[in-house]
Amino acid sequence: QGFVSKVHRKKPHLKPMPRHIQKSNAGKSVIRSRVEHIFADQKSQTGLFVRTVGIARANMRIGLANITYNMRRLLFLKRLSASA
Repeated sequence: QGFVSKVHRKKPHLKPMPRHIQKSNAGKSVIRSRVEHIFADQKSQTGLFVRTVGIARANMRIGLANITYNMRRLLFLKRLSASA
């Protein structure tokens, strides 16, 4: 139906991991690390812990955390390009 699994595959017991599974897991790890770094930053820096009454307030809080992260990231990238 057009869906592709994003779950890592395990190594076969007592056998080496096939090369195509290694490559597949590596590609999934790249995506996962990109996403998890953002979530970890939002949780540690902005103290993001959504405990609100109502989905609208939760969406607003997450949206504000995303905007804050994007602004901080933009400033970081501008500082990085200015020094280079």
